[in-house]
Amino acid sequence: MLKGTNRQVIEITQTDCEYFERVMFFVKPECVNVSEGKLRERASAIAGSDSRPPAMKIHRSRLKAAAFIAAGAAAGATATAALVAFIL
Repeated sequence: MLKGTNRQVIEITQTDCEYFERVMFFVKPECVNVSEGKLRERASAIAGSDSRPPAMKIHRSRLKAAAFIAAGAAAGATATAALVAFIL
């Protein structure tokens, strides 16, 4: 248990990752009746898995970045065109 916490916690100390020495999972209250072996098995699978975000999230973030770049370019082009029209 953690300080001030009444929740069940599973701690994984073998993460196979050079950045983290341990991972802690807080069990949902509705799942406290699940066997400890099953919880540890699932926690180990999650801790050992590749932690990249799903491809769809990467795709959306790239689209969002491209939209911001395009909007910035359009705003710059509009400002340049207005400045040229004002000077001429």
